[in-house]
Amino acid sequence: MTVRPLVSVVDDDESVRESLPDLLRTGGYDTDVFESAEAFLAVAASARVDCLVLDVYMPGMSGPALQEELLRRRIPIPIVFMSAQIDADTRRELIARGAVECLFKPFGGEALLEAVELAIQGR
Repeated sequence: MTVRPLVSVVDDDESVRESLPDLLRTGGYDTDVFESAEAFLAVAASARVDCLVLDVYMPGMSGPALQEELLRRRIPIPIVFMSAQIDADTRRELIARGAVECLFKPFGGEALLEAVELAIQGR
C-alpha cells in the first residue's frame, strides 16, 4: 500500500477548511484541517505532515508566527502560505524566510496543487 502525502490546512475560515481538503484529495493527498495555528501546534511534533497550507492572518498566532515556532522547534515542514490580505512585500518576505509559495485568495485549484507538489518534491 502506498502512503499518500499528508497536507495540513490551517485557516480560521471555515469555508476554506471545508473546500481545500476535497481539492487536495483529488490531487492525491491525504489531508487534515485545523482552525488555528495553536491547534496545529498541539499535534505538530507527533504528526507526519508533508506540507502545510497556512493562512497568513488569523486570530491568535499568525501564520508567520507559526512558521517561526516550527523553525524554533526544528520541525521542518514545507509551507505554502495563502491570504486575501497579502501584498507583494509580505509575499517576498515570507518566501525569503523559507515558504515555498504564497498564494493570493482567491486562487485557482491548479495553482494550489502545483505549489503543494513543489513543496513536497523539495522536501
